[in-house]
Amino acid sequence: MKIVITGGAGFIGSNAAARWLERGAKVVIFDNLSRRGSQDNINWLREKGTFELIIGDVRDQAAVEACLCAHRDADLVLHLAAQVAVTTSVVDPRGDFEINAVGTFNVLEAMRKHAVNAQLIYASTNKVYGRMADIKIVEQNGRYMYAECPDGISEHHPLDFHSPYGCSKGAADQYVRDYARIYGLKTVVFRQSCIYGYRQFGIEDQGWVAWFVIACALRKQLTIYGDGNQVRDVLFIDDMLDVYDRAYEKRDEISGQVFNIGGGSENTLSLLELLALLERELGCRISPSFANWRPGDQLCYISDITRARSVLGWQPQITSTDGVKRLYQWVLENRLLFEWMV
Repeated sequence: MKIVITGGAGFIGSNAAARWLERGAKVVIFDNLSRRGSQDNINWLREKGTFELIIGDVRDQAAVEACLCAHRDADLVLHLAAQVAVTTSVVDPRGDFEINAVGTFNVLEAMRKHAVNAQLIYASTNKVYGRMADIKIVEQNGRYMYAECPDGISEHHPLDFHSPYGCSKGAADQYVRDYARIYGLKTVVFRQSCIYGYRQFGIEDQGWVAWFVIACALRKQLTIYGDGNQVRDVLFIDDMLDVYDRAYEKRDEISGQVFNIGGGSENTLSLLELLALLERELGCRISPSFANWRPGDQLCYISDITRARSVLGWQPQITSTDGVKRLYQWVLENRLLFEWMV
């Protein structure tokens, strides 16, 4: 098997690359190495096996086409390269659009021309549903919850792109879906919720679970934007990789489909609940500071993963409590990777 991973030096990409390398697959990583931690992830992957690294940017149409022309025999393209923070998109909407929307379009066009037989798995986001103003939210026991959606938000919920990030990822989401309908590419869209795990160098405006864990392990000051009662469903990286496996196994059956992927209603955390969990692990009190709400933030988002269960035969195996403990232990064992934060 040959897999091309755009953004393969990132958090999810490096974990995916490691899994396929350990299985003996041919792995091609396409990444511009711009994110902090990328080179550390590449160095770690070299311990796992031999792979091809192409240093390139998805905004560069010629570079993307050259990659997929050279690897037209790829079985799978895992498209993870992206600008990933809402806050960054508000500051630089053009850059966000060029990376997320144009970059994805470049990948699609290159596949249409050169790698038409490969499956494309696209990492979309729950932000395509926007603020969901029509969904009633109540506050119970110090957390925000849906009043009438016990299983969370399904794929049938209307799209309502909110924030430049939501617009750029949403545009790409729809392009990926349509290239299956119009050009017959084997594409699938995963509207992913909060994914967390090993080798995630979370920062304040992106990767909140990892950032909280890292900051607490290193005794860094934490800031909570809003009141801390906002709730998300969370999914550990190993479960995310499992759903990629299921998608590839069913690539013909699910072509052109969309799935919400997250921890579901059984794996939810509010920001304050995560801090309480970390306090139990640390054995000391954490005193965050509080600041105003950030644009585009949702009081509550929980993925309804019913379709993924029924169609892909997948469901999370790692609870949020267990996953946070695993990540905390990994951070402690790899403190040298986070020296730049000290």
